[in-house]
Amino acid sequence: HEREHDREVSELAAKHSEEMEKLRAELKEEQRHLLDELQQQMEATHRAEREQAQLQSQTLHSLELEALRLTLNNMHTSQLELTQSNLRKEKETALMELREMLNDKRAQEVAILQSRHQLEWEKMKEQCLKEKEDL
Repeated sequence: HEREHDREVSELAAKHSEEMEKLRAELKEEQRHLLDELQQQMEATHRAEREQAQLQSQTLHSLELEALRLTLNNMHTSQLELTQSNLRKEKETALMELREMLNDKRAQEVAILQSRHQLEWEKMKEQCLKEKEDL
């Protein structure tokens, strides 16, 4: 029983590790995708900003251009922070759900093992009583 229990615990640990690696890979891929998307948006915004600056270069003052650049940088920074925060929340939620699922599985397995042990103990007790009576 102890070996079987150890084997079951090892299998659970392997499954847990496998699921965690899968989640990490999925989160990493999602983060990469979101960062690529953000990079494309940033590049498109930067291209638009450069075109606008070229068209208005005769009329805009250098301080106005600097203000636009700072505003755009702040928007990008805010968007990146929001994306990172969302990814962090999604990761925490996924990990919490996985932890709860594993805890439920573990509790079920412990209950099953306790039930098995109880049955075996009762069988041994009955066998001892029977042998005692036979003697």
